[in-house]
Formats: sequence, structure tokens, C-alpha cells
Amino acid sequence: MRILVIGQAPFGRDCLQALIEQGEKVAGVITIPDIPGAKKPNPTKELALELGLPLLQTRRLRGEEVYNWVKELAPDLLVLAFVTSFVPKEIIDLASLGGINYHPSLLPKYRGGAAIAWAVICGEKETGVSIHYIDEGVDTGDIILQESVPIGQDDTTASLYFKKLYPLGVRLVAEAVKLIREGRAPRIPQDPRLASYQSVLKEKDAAVDWRQAAQHIYNLVRGCMPIPGAGTTFRGDKVVVLESHPPEANANTEGAEPGVILETVDGQGPLVATGRGILRLKTLQVGREKIPAELWVEKFNVKKGERFI
Repeated sequence: MRILVIGQAPFGRDCLQALIEQGEKVAGVITIPDIPGAKKPNPTKELALELGLPLLQTRRLRGEEVYNWVKELAPDLLVLAFVTSFVPKEIIDLASLGGINYHPSLLPKYRGGAAIAWAVICGEKETGVSIHYIDEGVDTGDIILQESVPIGQDDTTASLYFKKLYPLGVRLVAEAVKLIREGRAPRIPQDPRLASYQSVLKEKDAAVDWRQAAQHIYNLVRGCMPIPGAGTTFRGDKVVVLESHPPEANANTEGAEPGVILETVDGQGPLVATGRGILRLKTLQVGREKIPAELWVEKFNVKKGERFI
């Protein structure tokens, strides 16, 4: 079974490595172009070159050049390992067994390019990895494998991906390829009634609304970490809340306007009123500077009663 790996970043490299170690026949690799001035090399490209595999670097998977290159390679299976470009049907059809994709959610929930972040923002207690066949839709193909992981109270998008979904994904990609090669891979249709789609996070999605409950804001902060960061305004300037502490239990904010700083204690981040409950800030970003919230209070002489908007 001739495999064409399409991927990027360390995840693409590690999936390629796992397939090689499993004894799969990798016929070629497609990855993104080099980034001018990048301090680190493209890891997927580096491994492909080290292995002496045919390599194509392209930003988009449409076009005559890509089509002809894949046709000449004559793959049986496309394996997508961190792909941000849509794979057109004419490319899928060049592989006799089609293609499979890694997606970091329990499909059909949380389709789209920001699945991890939205699961955290929405307060989910678990998420997972789905390996599915690709079709002309966005994360709509039949599922081959699926495994869940818990979302911890302190998990961020970054910790959830790197500590849980990344290693699980590498393992399941290799397992799915083996099942397909052995003719044992299931095709489990997704139930469209259970489907949800969330777009890539935009700045407006990451804006803090202090009228919301403290738990909701805490989830937003975690879901927007590391990017784009949960944004708010203080004294007319943008401030990004990178980290906060879990909401204060049984906190009474009666009479306090949402966004008002209720307390500034030496050595601790400020306490901020929300629509329901209190949130203590932990790490902020002002401009390009990331700063512990207690140092931010000192540096900007922040006073009790001032307000985030």
C-alpha cells in the first residue's frame, strides 16, 4: 500500500516517523513551503529529506502542478497529518483507497479548524481524536477510529493538544493505516443531527464580556491560550488575559459592576467582578510584554474600583 503523507509541523513529522517505524511504504510527502527567516527548519520536510522520499512543498493543494505530481506518485492512500489546506476531490480520487485525516475532536461535534479551543471555551469535560475518511465536506467523512480524553479544569488549548491529543493522534493515525492495509478498517457514518461546526477563532470571539459568569470567562481564557488570547480594555488600551485562576468559590459580587477591580493585594493578581462570581487574574499581556498580574498592578499603579471594559 503506497502512502502519500500530507502534513506539517512536528505532528506531521511524528506521524511520518510512526508510519515508517510501522513498516508502511511511504511513497512521498507534501508539506508547506519554508517560512522566510524562520529560526527552525520545517520538521516534516527535514525528515522526508533524511528518508530520501519524494517531496513537494506547496501552500495549496489545488492546481495542475499538484495534480500531476500526485498522479505520477500513484498513491493508494492519502494520510493527512495537520493539514490546513482543503484537499480537492480530484486529488482524493487519485488515491485508490481515498484519504484519511486526523481531527482533534469527538466527531461529529466540533468540526472545523479550532476544535480544541472551542471545546475548552464551551466548558466540555472531554474531547478526543477522530481519524476519519476525507470527502468534499469539512470533517464530515466516515469515522475509522475515535478515542476520548478528559479536559482538566486547568487545561488550556495548548496543554490539551501537546499533552493529550498530539500523542494520541500520532498513535491513532498509524493504527488506522494498519487497519486499512489489513482490510479491517470500519466506516462509521457521522450522525448529522449531532454535528456542530466552529470557525477559526477571531478576535471578536476572544473578547471578554465581563457580564458573563466567572466560569465562562475562565473557560474563554483557557480556550484562547496561547492564541489569540482573551482580549479586554483597560484605560483605553488593549490588555490580553493569558491566564486566570479558577473562579473564587461562593464569591458575592452584589452591587459590583462587571469588570470592576474589587481588590489589589500585594503578591496577588487583582480580583475582578463578573456577571456572576469573581475572577482573579494571573498573567496579562500589554503590547508584546507578558507580565504576572500582580506586577502589572504595581507597574501601572492599578487601583481598586478601576474597570476593565
